[in-house]
Amino acid sequence: MRQRTSIDSSKTGEKKSADTSRAPSGSQTLLRGLDVLEGVAEGPISLGELAAHLGLTRSTTHRLANALTERRYLTFVPGRGYQLGPKLLELGFQAQQQADLVQIAHPWLEVLAQQSEDTVHLGVRDGDSALYLDKIPGRRRIVISSRVGDRHPLTSTGLGKALLLDEEPSRWQELFELEKRKVKPSVDYKTWLKRMTGYVDAGRTFDLEENEDQIRCVAAPIRDASGRILGAISVSSAAQYMDDDRMAALSQEVVGTANSISRELGWNPEKQAQAARGRPKR
Repeated sequence: MRQRTSIDSSKTGEKKSADTSRAPSGSQTLLRGLDVLEGVAEGPISLGELAAHLGLTRSTTHRLANALTERRYLTFVPGRGYQLGPKLLELGFQAQQQADLVQIAHPWLEVLAQQSEDTVHLGVRDGDSALYLDKIPGRRRIVISSRVGDRHPLTSTGLGKALLLDEEPSRWQELFELEKRKVKPSVDYKTWLKRMTGYVDAGRTFDLEENEDQIRCVAAPIRDASGRILGAISVSSAAQYMDDDRMAALSQEVVGTANSISRELGWNPEKQAQAARGRPKR
């Protein structure tokens, strides 16, 4: 039986006394209903387990669960218990359709560009290339030869490598060899692979003048609610402003901004960390 974290009865206002039959206020009922949904989110659960998890009586829990089942937010499977219903799938799809990546990310990119004083990019994967969707110029007098709508290599740009962090090494090599046919890489595959393996552990990537001479960048992935890499952001500047120490310090800001955007898209870092712990080492 899976262990679940109990919800303190003080959170929901449940009083385990004679007045538990008193109807709760509208806002309290809503909050309890949301607690039920969150309690069921981990998988099928019996009425007794759900009541214990929420710190509510069985009658109150049954009443809430039945109401949610009638509205298709939950379903009841005999022998297994309650689980999330089809209405949540419908709403989740609609929410995903309404979540415009550029619109959500742009305010965060502006703050990052202002704080770093460097050029910030947002991009997504488009086949075997990184497609740039947004660009915020920095304050420094540096020309970064990129435009919104440009496609850049995945294996030589920081942003492109951030989009590849979850790929298998075999796929990395395929893409590296594919790009090698077009442009001679600045490093051999063994060196590139060693760097990528370190990037996976760090949760961010670097471009060490691999795509454009004298230009370096720090990049990090953006994830959606499922934990899948949806896009990536990068901060680019001239090598004179991007020594190793600054790239290391800037990593925290870039990863933090990418994570903030990911949270707005429904990403849950705790679940992502749990999945990472269960993932075999490369």
